[in-house]
Amino acid sequence: MCNFLNLDNTFIKSLTLVLILMFLFSCSKKIITSLAKREYVEHQLKRLSPVHIKFDRNSATENDIKVIRKLAEAAKIIDELFLLQVYENNPRIKGELEGNPEYAPYLELFNIMFGPWNRIDGDKPFINNIEKPLGAAYYPEDMSKKEFLNYIKENPDQRKLFESNFTVIRRRNVMLVAIPYHEYYRDKVESIAKLLKEAASITNDSSLKKYLNLRAKGFLTDDYYESDLAWMDLNGNLEVVIGPYEVYEDKLFGYKAAYEAFICVVDKEESEKLKIFQNYIFELENNLPIPDKYKSFKKGKSSPIKVVNEVFSAGDTKAGIQTTAFNLPNDERVRKAKGSKKVMLKNIAEAKYEKCWIPIVQRILAEKPLQNVSFDAYFNHVLLHEISHGLGPDYIKVDGNNRITVRNKLKELYPMIEECKADVLGIYNMIYLIDKGVIKDISDYQAFSTYLGGMFRSIRFGIDEAHGGGVLIQFNYLMKKGAISVNRNGKLDFDMDRMKEGIRSLANELLVIQAEGDYNRAKNFINTYRVVTPLVKDILIKLEDLPIDIKPIYPKL
Repeated sequence: MCNFLNLDNTFIKSLTLVLILMFLFSCSKKIITSLAKREYVEHQLKRLSPVHIKFDRNSATENDIKVIRKLAEAAKIIDELFLLQVYENNPRIKGELEGNPEYAPYLELFNIMFGPWNRIDGDKPFINNIEKPLGAAYYPEDMSKKEFLNYIKENPDQRKLFESNFTVIRRRNVMLVAIPYHEYYRDKVESIAKLLKEAASITNDSSLKKYLNLRAKGFLTDDYYESDLAWMDLNGNLEVVIGPYEVYEDKLFGYKAAYEAFICVVDKEESEKLKIFQNYIFELENNLPIPDKYKSFKKGKSSPIKVVNEVFSAGDTKAGIQTTAFNLPNDERVRKAKGSKKVMLKNIAEAKYEKCWIPIVQRILAEKPLQNVSFDAYFNHVLLHEISHGLGPDYIKVDGNNRITVRNKLKELYPMIEECKADVLGIYNMIYLIDKGVIKDISDYQAFSTYLGGMFRSIRFGIDEAHGGGVLIQFNYLMKKGAISVNRNGKLDFDMDRMKEGIRSLANELLVIQAEGDYNRAKNFINTYRVVTPLVKDILIKLEDLPIDIKPIYPKL
C-alpha cells in the first residue's frame, strides 16, 4: 500500500511538471504568425488625418481638470476592457508588437483599430490571416448562431441572461453558460469603480458626484438604471459617459454592449442655442410618415441637448472611426421615464468637417450644390440624426401582451437599420423645422446639398459598418427614385421635389420595418440597397487619396 502511494505521488508530480512545461511553452509561443505588407499598413495610417484635439480651458475650473485626470485613468482601463471584448488574444498580440521596433506601424494601426482587423477596410486582417468572429469575443469562436438559438429554445429560463447586453457566453463542460460582465471582467471593473468613486470625492459638482457614485455601483452589478437616470440630470461643466452601451461590435446578434467612455467639457453658450429643439420632440414624433398606431408618445418628455468639446475618449467610441455625436442611454426603461440626451462633440465635428468633409464634397458635388454646403447645415443634421434615434417604434407586442424591443427583434440587423433610420429622419425632420421657421439661415436646398455632400464620407467607413452601410442604402435608394443624379461632368446633383418624396418614402419603409419587427423584410431591404454599384465604386476610387477620418491627439492635462 505504501509503495503504491509513493508511486502515485511520483506520477502526480511528474504529470504536474509536464503540464507546467506545456503551459509555459504555449505562453512563449509567438502568436503573430503573419503580417500584411508594410506598404498596406502605412497607407491605411495615412487615411487618418492626425488632429490635435483642443478645448477652451477657461470653460473648466481647476477642480474640473483634477476630476478629468482621474476619469482619464478609468477611461484607459475601458480601453483594456474593449480590447478584450473584441478579441481575447489582443493583449498577447499587443505585447509582441510592443516588443519589436520593426512592428511600429502595425502597433499604431492595431491601437487605432483595437485589434488585428482594419475597421475602415471591411475588417480585413493586417496581422495574422484570420477572419474576425462575427460575435467578437462575446461568444465562443466555435459557437454557431443555430447553437445559441437552440440552447435558449431548450432552456427558456436562460433567455433573459443569454440575451442580456451585459453577459459573455462561454463553454463549461461543453455546455453554454452566460457570465455577467462584472464577474468575467472583475479585476478591471473593480479598478474602474474605485477610480470613479475617487473622482466623485474630488468634484464640486453635486450632479456629477451622484452620477459617478451610482455608476461605480453599476460597474459592480451590471445594473446601470439608476446611474443612467442620474446621467440625464448632469448640469455642471463636465459631460461624462462611461460604461457598456452600443451593440455594434456584436455582429452575430447585436445583443452585447461594448465598453466606452467620453470625457467632455460643456460649451454652455452653444448648448443654450439648441435648447429650442427640445420643445419639438412630440411634434416630430407626430409628423413621422407612418400610421399613428406605430408612433410612440409615451417616452419621457426630457430630451436635453448639449454641445460639448471632447477631452478624451476610450473603448468602442474611438475604435477606427471617431464619434461626432451620441444619443444615450439605450435602456428603453430610462427613455420611457426620462427620454434621452443628445450630445454633440463640436471640436470633433469641426475637425472632421475641415480635414475630411470639405475635400470630399469639392470632388464629387456639382457646382450649385457645392456652393450651398455649410458647417451649420452639417452640424444641424448630425444633431437631428441623434434626436431621431429617440423617435419611432421602440417596443413590439408579441404573444398577446408580451413586448420585445425592436433591437432584440431585428437582432444583428438592428444597428444598420437604426443608423439608416436616424440619418433619413435627420434630414426629414430638418426640412420640417426649416419650413416651420424653427431653423433659420439654412434653406431646404442647403440642407439637401449638405446631406448629399456628406454621404460618401460615411460610405468610406465601410459598407459592413452600421453607419457606412446605412448611408449606402440611402444613396442607392434615392438614386433609384431619381432624387440623385450624375451630371455630364460626373458630379452628383439632385432634384428637390424627388428628394423630398424619396426621403419620405424611405423613412416610411424603415419605420414600418421597425414597427413590425420584420427581420426578413429588413434583411431583404439591406441586401437590395447595400450594394457597391459601378457608380459608387468609381466615386470611391476618385476619393482614395483623401483622408477617411481623423486620428485624435488628446491634450495633456
